[in-house]
Amino acid sequence: MNRKIIVIGGVAGGASVAARLRRLDEDADIIVLERGDYISFANCGLPYYIGGVIKNRKRLIVQTVAEMQEKFRLDIRTKHEVLSIDRSRKTLIIKRLETDVTYEEAYDKLVISTGAAPVKPPIPGIKEAKNLFTLRTIPDTDAIHDYIATFHPATAAVVGGGFIGLEMAENLQNLGITVTIIEMADQVLTPIDPEMAVIVHRHLAAHGVDLILNDGVKAFEDEGRRIILASDRVVTADLILFAVGVRPENQLAKAAGLELGGRGGILTDANMRTNDPDVYAIGDAAEITDFVSGTKTMIALAGPANKQARIAANDICGVPDAYAGALGTAVVKVFDLTVASTGMNEKALKAAGLPYRALHTHPDSHADYYPGAETIAMKLLFHPETGAIYGAQAVGGEGGCKRIDVLATAIYAHLRVTDLKNLDLAYAPPYSSAKDPVNMLGFYGENLMSGLDETFQWHEIAGLAKEGAYFLDVREPYEFARGALPNAVNIPLGKLRSHLGELPRTKPIHVYCLSGVRSHSALRILVQNGFMAKNLDGGYATYKRLFKS
Repeated sequence: MNRKIIVIGGVAGGASVAARLRRLDEDADIIVLERGDYISFANCGLPYYIGGVIKNRKRLIVQTVAEMQEKFRLDIRTKHEVLSIDRSRKTLIIKRLETDVTYEEAYDKLVISTGAAPVKPPIPGIKEAKNLFTLRTIPDTDAIHDYIATFHPATAAVVGGGFIGLEMAENLQNLGITVTIIEMADQVLTPIDPEMAVIVHRHLAAHGVDLILNDGVKAFEDEGRRIILASDRVVTADLILFAVGVRPENQLAKAAGLELGGRGGILTDANMRTNDPDVYAIGDAAEITDFVSGTKTMIALAGPANKQARIAANDICGVPDAYAGALGTAVVKVFDLTVASTGMNEKALKAAGLPYRALHTHPDSHADYYPGAETIAMKLLFHPETGAIYGAQAVGGEGGCKRIDVLATAIYAHLRVTDLKNLDLAYAPPYSSAKDPVNMLGFYGENLMSGLDETFQWHEIAGLAKEGAYFLDVREPYEFARGALPNAVNIPLGKLRSHLGELPRTKPIHVYCLSGVRSHSALRILVQNGFMAKNLDGGYATYKRLFKS
């Protein structure tokens, strides 16, 4: 008898595991149970269909049921909901949603790919809000699209500043709708750190988006047209997109006695097996290993879900494989900005108690003499002694995503920060510089680890100023006139050697320029002439984002 493998849920994880299973086992009975109408669609494209960037709705459907059944000989049952799992008998109770008829189905192996659902806290008035939507599925997309076409909203409130929230803010604004983003935290996009997020904040403002931070929703009134914030501020909106996060769909697993992690996801091993060797979990419902820290985490992204699907199918079919963990590498478009990140950020490293060093750079996306170069703000985090890379962030113009992909690969390959300088990366003036921004991170990291550079951080400046620190600005006078650190002294780099006699020898000189490059040269002059010196990491460009208008 052929073995029966049942997959609960479709989309990135479920559809991928079913297809891989068939490629590995032509004889297995493979059943896919999907609660909705669609087995495989492009979640990440939904905001762009609403905004009109993707014109044809059919482009969102990756594979139809008929196509998958024909190509992979699968038994796909849409509008079928699994009500319970009996692990002892290896059976499921399933309801046909169109008829409300329930039936039992046995399995030999089971894959749970139930995904995650949008969080909707019990905020007063949320159930009565007729203009409030979440965005997770094709029906969600259709509902928003139809509402806009029918009621022509002039204003919209996006509650939540994550990936979906920012993508929807851009697409709604591009439709001519005035958008307000409401975010309870002090920044948008939690995968990046505050000094990087500030760039996004300013970019949103430049595109006419009203960003409200450090304020949450207290209540909805007038069927959603009035939003009362915790600060008692009132925001009016014709349309509300509620995007405060997702929670794993774990009810089936929990009721079946499968082990859950601290975040509510189904715990899995390196083969995506649960505590039941015949039951696997993948995608947004699964709790997986963080590649850098080794701790358990949840990452609701399509890339990891597809990889986990392949590994689960391989294990079921006896193909040796293992999931090394996820870095959470991600990228999001925010109007003209590209925001990309990989690995752990500074907040996560502090929470984990891991030692680290941070470095910031501001390279051009390609050779500055070739037209169209754009600045990329980059941040790298690494172990201060071993040089192991923890994570990286890039915010700016074109090319940031490419560099983050290189750095994600470097983390997976266990390269050290000093190895980055040796990477042989493609160069032509329209695409990069002879010293690629990734190479520059390696040069900088090597200087730090070898003691050729000693830095201080943007968040230390206020304390240093109170202590009477000596700040030396080595930019040109016209740059200095546009803004400087408190009580800084301006001596341009080219004139520094002739002014050494004016500098203090009894305390450290805190030297800086715009990006940290000229100030590194200044530091080397000072140190080799007997001075104590530190260089502002990331330069004045990093500092001014947070403390200057």
